[in-house]
Amino acid sequence: AREGAADELDLDATIDGTAKQGWLDIHMRPERHNAVKLLLFLDVGGSMDPFIKLCEELFSAATSEFKNLEFFYFHNCLYEGVWKDNKRRWQERTKTWDVLHKYGHDYKVIFVGDAAMSPYEITHPGGSVEHMNEEAGAIWLERVANTYPATIWLNPVPEKQWGYSQSTKMIKQLMNDRMYGLTLDGLDDAMRELSRKQGH
Repeated sequence: AREGAADELDLDATIDGTAKQGWLDIHMRPERHNAVKLLLFLDVGGSMDPFIKLCEELFSAATSEFKNLEFFYFHNCLYEGVWKDNKRRWQERTKTWDVLHKYGHDYKVIFVGDAAMSPYEITHPGGSVEHMNEEAGAIWLERVANTYPATIWLNPVPEKQWGYSQSTKMIKQLMNDRMYGLTLDGLDDAMRELSRKQGH
């Protein structure tokens, strides 16, 4: 959708206008932005370190493409808190409940992570390697998926390796098999899935 100030040359309208008027008739239009509302959850640290550049490129592309983009960081599995600034992750956390209540059901949700962790981080209270989580990560992932019908997981690890990781299989199951590789084909399949899912 095109919204906002007319700050981009509309070449077709300029050509048509010039042909009709007989003089240079410049037409401008608002820059095109994707009107989809997107929540992006990025796994940071540990086993995700080798994928930093790839994730930075994805994040950069998303911020320029989506007008309504909100992003949060997490580590390994989603729990009761997320953050926006990785340097201040312990001082400036956002409650996951607040995210679920602030952003409407029409948002699409993308998790980006390798899903590599101890299965206890998914299944057990206290399973997190960083803090004492009162509820299992699986509960939080289910809450997100129930709140936002259009939820997927992008995994930078080659798909042929997913079967070797118990936690990856568990996350994929929690995502109702909506886990896609962070490749061109995977992104294409993921976007097709998100476009099929309509928010409530």
